[in-house]
Amino acid sequence: MMLKVYQERKALAHALSDTKTAVKQLNKLVTVVLVVVTIVVWLLLMEIATTKVLVFLSSQLVLAAFMFGNTCKNIFEAIIFVFVMHPFDVGDRCVIDGIELLVEEMNILTTVFLKLNNEKVYYPNSVLAVKPISNYYRSPSMGDSVEFAVDFMTPAEKIGALKEKVKRYLERNPQYWYPNFGLVVKEIENVNKIKMGLYVTHTMNFQEFGEKTKRRSELVMEVKKIFEELNIRYNLIPQGVHLRHLEPDTSYLK
Repeated sequence: MMLKVYQERKALAHALSDTKTAVKQLNKLVTVVLVVVTIVVWLLLMEIATTKVLVFLSSQLVLAAFMFGNTCKNIFEAIIFVFVMHPFDVGDRCVIDGIELLVEEMNILTTVFLKLNNEKVYYPNSVLAVKPISNYYRSPSMGDSVEFAVDFMTPAEKIGALKEKVKRYLERNPQYWYPNFGLVVKEIENVNKIKMGLYVTHTMNFQEFGEKTKRRSELVMEVKKIFEELNIRYNLIPQGVHLRHLEPDTSYLK
């Protein structure tokens, strides 16, 4: 518990630091724009700027818009993404393009992520603005599943006993699992095996990937233990083997 609080406080400190950095970058950008506008207005009020000067400035502004229009568009989209949409903070674990990423740093134009192997990935915020983003940290308690197959001849009583033992295991570990779960028969394949699925709910989301993996591993090992206790197995259908005797080729001896 103390470790979790420490990690959350550390992530919050990083988030505040990066937010301040982004605000400072935005402040500098707005300051430059205001200075330019102020100079132009001052020139107009002091009647220093003549019609020719205004035409010249307008032509330069059109040229700059042509050259940097796409950059300005990206900057505007990035600002909207960081300060309005704000789909994540520093320390959040997200999924983008099917890849799990940890938010390490947020700036006005880019966001830096870490993959599970600590490889850094730089994403332009204007690109992120049009991508679907899953955020584990902001998600509620999340579900998990274990799929397996049992022999077609497994008695219904054993499947009932399996369900009861799984229920007891979940009730013994309320700090890890919610008691509600599902044990469903998905399909019967080739009148040989029954495909089943065990669906459970963690008492946490998947922000802490290592903890989630540890809990699931313990659940899988418990299911294996229950299989052994109940002697639930899956055996392949016996396959026929046909042998043929081939006469040796002696033609090369002639």
